[in-house]
Amino acid sequence: MSSACTSYLSADGALVSGFSCPRADGEASAVYCCGFQDVKYCCDDPNSFFPYEHGYMWWLSVGALVGLSIAAVVLLAFIITVCVLCYLFISTKPCSKLDTGLSLQTTGRETRGSSL
Repeated sequence: MSSACTSYLSADGALVSGFSCPRADGEASAVYCCGFQDVKYCCDDPNSFFPYEHGYMWWLSVGALVGLSIAAVVLLAFIITVCVLCYLFISTKPCSKLDTGLSLQTTGRETRGSSL
């Protein structure tokens, strides 16, 4: 089984001639053409060819990093806000206990086993 990688223009604009997989100097199990439109190589996974340029993946990575950075800043702001609100809630409570109007003290001793 073999697969043919067609010729392509590399990222710097040079024409790379087509080749078949597996290559003579490569692994025998690398029978599939893999990579991108501007970078091709032989590999053993039939689903590893992506029909766009390699630079496109870099922009996806930059976009993911920007999105994750924004999410991290929002999460940090939320945590700081919760901490500040908890501190303000605890620090503004009155120091003395409020009188609820109920006395929870016992009124006297009960005797057990009183005789008749």
